[in-house]
Amino acid sequence: MHTSRHLLAGSAALLLAACHGAPPPADTLRHYGEIAFEPCTLTTPYAGNNVQAQCARFEVAENPDAPGGRRIALNLAWLPATSEGAATADPVFFLAGGPGQAAVEVWPSIDAAFAEVRKQRHIILVDQRGTGQSHPLACLDAEGNNAYGDIADASEEANRRFALRCAERLDADTRFYTTTDAVRDLDTVRQALGAETINLVGGSYGTRVAQQYAMRYPQHTRTIALDGVVPNTLALGSEHARNLDAALALQFQRCQQLPACADRFGSDLREQLRSLMQRLAQQPQPVEYREPSSGELRQGTLDAGSVAGLTRMFSYAPQAAALLPLVLNEADQGRYAPLMSLAQLLQNQLGDQFMHGMQLSVICAEDADLLQTNPADSDTVLGDAMNVLLKAQCSAWPSGKRPDDFHAPLTSEVPALLLSGELDPVTPPRYGDHVLESLPNGRHLTLRGQGHGTFAVGCVPKLMGRFLESADAKALDAACLDTLDYVPPFTSFNGWEP
Repeated sequence: MHTSRHLLAGSAALLLAACHGAPPPADTLRHYGEIAFEPCTLTTPYAGNNVQAQCARFEVAENPDAPGGRRIALNLAWLPATSEGAATADPVFFLAGGPGQAAVEVWPSIDAAFAEVRKQRHIILVDQRGTGQSHPLACLDAEGNNAYGDIADASEEANRRFALRCAERLDADTRFYTTTDAVRDLDTVRQALGAETINLVGGSYGTRVAQQYAMRYPQHTRTIALDGVVPNTLALGSEHARNLDAALALQFQRCQQLPACADRFGSDLREQLRSLMQRLAQQPQPVEYREPSSGELRQGTLDAGSVAGLTRMFSYAPQAAALLPLVLNEADQGRYAPLMSLAQLLQNQLGDQFMHGMQLSVICAEDADLLQTNPADSDTVLGDAMNVLLKAQCSAWPSGKRPDDFHAPLTSEVPALLLSGELDPVTPPRYGDHVLESLPNGRHLTLRGQGHGTFAVGCVPKLMGRFLESADAKALDAACLDTLDYVPPFTSFNGWEP
């Protein structure tokens, strides 16, 4: 979750995908259990690859207590094992992040990381209800674009009205789009596939879904793999501001340890960022910049929210974070065009990726009442804006209820592999340590110099394949991760120092 049009636009990678092609003849249908699939292609403009798959629509009750009422169609994709004759009976379910991302849309960008897994296991993608092509819950503005409300120039009352207006326009009962409802959907799909047990692989918010499934259906959970771990005990959004500042402190410390970086940017990058945001909060700056997709010159206005949004999103990946000292220093010197172009790039690429209505259905039911003002947020990059916006919108959003034990830690014998990036600005390694405490058959690996999302980093794909084969995380030889290192900060737009 993020805190304005710039901050709420996404919480993970820059991802987009879709199924294409006319419906095939009936004789091309393939069945997995009771579900009939047809050939489809998953694509993304950012990954540059196409993934051949089998797609299906699968109906479930919107309200589980009213099976005769409204039905909604879940969007499914099946990626058959590359050695189908040797495929095991326990498929892998991939669970996307957000809340608000869709598994089918995300998959093309991470498919290559699961080549080892796919050798012997089918992979099932279920767009969580309210996302992707599973009855999406999008809040749209007058131009038909995704909207999120805006804490920069809107009051709490305006955000409350925004949420009420969005809910009224949706053709959905928003009370039934929670994590608990999604977990029930996953098990309904499992039953239809005829799989007695499944393996759950989740990223970011998807790790919450995986833990909740393992709590509700332990007899059907063979393994769980969690990347960017969200503890069940956490109220989503409650620590984002402090987590980002802690990650920035580590990243800026790395700069100070490198003479070329320290000489170029000075001794206190955090103070430069604080000063820049204070000036822009008082007086947003008109900027002439090049539109990142077309290269055309544009006029825009750079404000503190733009800087906060870019700082947070670039902190997710070390390759992007390496640009932060340079673009922030340029802006601090009054040269705003590079930062404005990058902020616009993020807004363009992430704007349609996350369904804010689904986010509200999840957070308003599961977390909003636990959000508290924390004085420690006052001097952070994000401040307390997220809590203010969420609580205002949730006060008007028709929301469901969470189970009484929803925020209890997952206590289970299930084999578990947990992955964290050392510099993760949203799910820091301490979250993985916390979850591991009640998973005696689990193991937590922290990857040096990495950010949010590590499925494709280094030898992680091989480790994932071995874990799913053996169901024994403790036996993995993870020495291959020792070769990971830090990405040096850029000291100019030509790159980093040699």
